[in-house]
Amino acid sequence: MNSVERHHFILDKLKQNGNITVSEICEELGVSTVTIRKDLKFLEDSSLLFRVHGGATCQNPYTTDRTVFEKEKLHADEKTRIGRAAAKFVEPNDSIIIASGTTMQSLAKEIDPQGQLTVVTSALNVAHQLIQHQNVEIIQLGGTLRKTSTSVTGAYAEMILKDFFCSKLFLGVDGIDLDFGITTTNANEARLNRAMIASAQKVIVLADSSKFGRKSFGKISEMNQIDVLVTDQDVNPRLVERLESLGIKVIIV
Repeated sequence: MNSVERHHFILDKLKQNGNITVSEICEELGVSTVTIRKDLKFLEDSSLLFRVHGGATCQNPYTTDRTVFEKEKLHADEKTRIGRAAAKFVEPNDSIIIASGTTMQSLAKEIDPQGQLTVVTSALNVAHQLIQHQNVEIIQLGGTLRKTSTSVTGAYAEMILKDFFCSKLFLGVDGIDLDFGITTTNANEARLNRAMIASAQKVIVLADSSKFGRKSFGKISEMNQIDVLVTDQDVNPRLVERLESLGIKVIIV
């Protein structure tokens, strides 16, 4: 197989799977890793794919900050299903942390609180959604308001969190890279998310399938900090296998 045929093969694989690894292409074509890495560099220089650690993807792996008003229109059906499935983890008389993001807003819409529910949140849109329930006590974190996410960040919010320990953290992310970890577009928000992880017994990440194979500027944590991940049915089955091998419970909706 010549270089042009290899390039067509690689692009066809990407079209089918969304991402590929160097090792699997080498095995299927019977060529060296050096050859495939050169092929991937050529295809990336031609703007036909994006190289990532150990392979390539057809989506830009580097996410940028967008407002919640833009984000809420993206993958709206998937976020609704993810929010509905995640809401089942909320128990009677629970105490939980809900982070920021449009998927967290979808979660808040689906919560049907039983008994007295206590919610600690950094997100104004989450608080606004839950305020309609008489049996929900909302603890709104204070700090610097990020207009793009309608949520707060900063040292004051982190300090308040030190006074609480909750059963669960519901966390939205902008990127999931199985080697690098989970990320968000803002470094201060990533820092606050780490404080939330430290204040929760169980970490439940809510992310639609478009978030996989992507990285944002601020690293939140390694993958081993996640207990449960709720995503949609378009997630790559191989990624699910890898997640489960890391001890993460994966729920697909």
